[in-house]
Amino acid sequence: MLCVFQKRSLKGKEKKQKRKEEQVKLAASQVLVDAANALEDPMSLVVPFKKYDRNGLTVLIDCHKMPECAPDTVDWALSLLSTNMKSLYEQSSWGWKEREKREEITDDRVLLLVARGEDQNPVGFVHFRFDMDFDDEVLYCYEIQLVEEVRRKGLGKFLIQILEMLAYQTQMKKVMLTVFKHNKEANSFFVNQLKYEIDETSPSVYDPMNPEDYDYEILSKPIKKKKTIATKSE
Repeated sequence: MLCVFQKRSLKGKEKKQKRKEEQVKLAASQVLVDAANALEDPMSLVVPFKKYDRNGLTVLIDCHKMPECAPDTVDWALSLLSTNMKSLYEQSSWGWKEREKREEITDDRVLLLVARGEDQNPVGFVHFRFDMDFDDEVLYCYEIQLVEEVRRKGLGKFLIQILEMLAYQTQMKKVMLTVFKHNKEANSFFVNQLKYEIDETSPSVYDPMNPEDYDYEILSKPIKKKKTIATKSE
């Protein structure tokens, strides 16, 4: 009988220790997310990426925190989002809800990368956030949208590379995004060109027997940990 109690006691201690370790990890992840969100200008971490000058296209890229983002920039981004994505949303179970999209893109946690041409007119944007996804610190890409005139010139890939560099510099675990299954162009872009893979949190992974219940996938790319220099205390 003593042996049984000892085993139960040991299991209890192991569970308690595991919970403690999980809490420590979660707290550390939240610290990283909070630090990333506290950055005044995330683009200061990737200054060489503030200009794109290739394939006959020259644009400057800056980052806006949503509380300070100009209303006309927000209106332009929502208009472009509607132009590019409304029909795809209407083909899904989600439908197109303009008010919800405005609320989503004006949330205080939102960061916008805005690409502007030489005439200062915006030609593309990325809506992203530093956030916790379950227990992981992640950079989540909500939208990447370009006007028709600047597509297929490498700008979209360049903007996603900025996200990946920001994730690296801020020590996020991965870059994540959601894509409609019927958006063939986006799937090809992320999976074939940028080597994103289906994330463990995607419906096709956690509910593989009911694929018809979901019209989207969650994709991700792991980010290598930033190397830190260990210093000895004197």
